[in-house]
Amino acid sequence: MDNSLLNQILHEYELKRNKAILEAEKRKKELLLVNPRLLEIENELSANSIQASKTILMSNKKEQASIIANLKKKNNSLIKEKNTFIKNLSKENNYLNPHFECKLCKDTGYIQKDGNSSMCSCLKQRIFDIAYNKSNMGNLERENFSNFDLRIFSDKPDKEKYKSQISPRENIQIVREKAKAFIENFDNPEEKNLIFTGSTGSGKTFLTNCIANEALKIGKTVLYQTAPVMFDEINNAKFSRENAKFDLYENILNVDLLIIDDLGTEKITDTKITELFTIINTRLLNQNHKITRTIISTNLNVDELFKTYTTRIGSRLAGNYRFIRFFGDDLRFKKGKKEL
Repeated sequence: MDNSLLNQILHEYELKRNKAILEAEKRKKELLLVNPRLLEIENELSANSIQASKTILMSNKKEQASIIANLKKKNNSLIKEKNTFIKNLSKENNYLNPHFECKLCKDTGYIQKDGNSSMCSCLKQRIFDIAYNKSNMGNLERENFSNFDLRIFSDKPDKEKYKSQISPRENIQIVREKAKAFIENFDNPEEKNLIFTGSTGSGKTFLTNCIANEALKIGKTVLYQTAPVMFDEINNAKFSRENAKFDLYENILNVDLLIIDDLGTEKITDTKITELFTIINTRLLNQNHKITRTIISTNLNVDELFKTYTTRIGSRLAGNYRFIRFFGDDLRFKKGKKEL
C-alpha cells in the first residue's frame, strides 16, 4: 500500500472533520444568542456526564444504579427540552451536532469496535477512486437512474435487426428493473451477478454507472476496471517490488462490487484466462464470509464468451451470473441525444 496516498487522504479527512466541528460550534453560538437557556442545558448535560463518571469510580454498585438512573432521567428531560426548542426553530434535532459526511466513522476514516480499529468503507472507496476509478467513473454525477431517459431508445420492434420480438425501449425497461433489483438484493446470497452483453453504444456503461451510484449510496465499495487495464495492472503488481497500487489484487478479490468493463477487448492469453478464472471463482466462493458482487460488461455475445474463455469460466458464468442483453442503435451517434 502507498502510505503517501493514505496520508494524503487522511489529511483531507482531518480537514473536513475539523470543518464540520467548527461549523457545529458556529451554529451553537448563533442559537445561544437567541436563547441562553441552551447554554445552561449544555452545561448541565456536561456536568451530569462528569458526575456519572465519578459515581462509577467512587460508589458501590447499589448507589451507582440509583444515581445513574437519576442522572439519566435528568438528561432525558434536558435533551427533550433542547430538541423542543430546536424544533420550534424549524431545525433538525441534530442541528447542533457536527454534520459529518460519513455517519459511520465520523470522518475519521476508521471504525472502532470492541477495541479494534478497521478502515471504514468510505476511506476504502476514496482510495479506490484515486488509485483506480478516476478514469472510469468520472460521470457518476450525471449517469444515474434519475437521469435515465427511456425515450432515447427506439420503440419500434425489428426482429430481423435486433433478433428480438420486443423493441429496444421495452428491453431497456426490463433491464433497468433487473438492475434495480440487483441493488435491492445486493446482500441476498441467492442474488446472481450480472453480465451485460451488447454492441458498443447500447447503454451498458451508463447502466453500470447507475448501479455503481446506488451501491455507493448504500455504503458498498466499488472498484471499476476495464479488462485490458485490470490485467495489465495485475501483471505489473505481481512483478513490482512496490505496493504502489494499494494491494490491487487483494482489492479486486474482496471489494463489495467489482465492475469489469470491456471484457474481450484485451489481448487473450492463457495467463489472463487463468487470472479471470481466479477472480471469478474466488469472489463466488465468498472466502472472507462477506457478500461480493461482480458486473461484467462485454461486446461479445454468449457463444463468443464461451469460446474465448474456456469451459471452466463459462460454467461459472452460466451458473452464477444473469446474462442481460442490450440491443439497439448506437446511442452515441443519435442526433439531438439527451442524457439516457
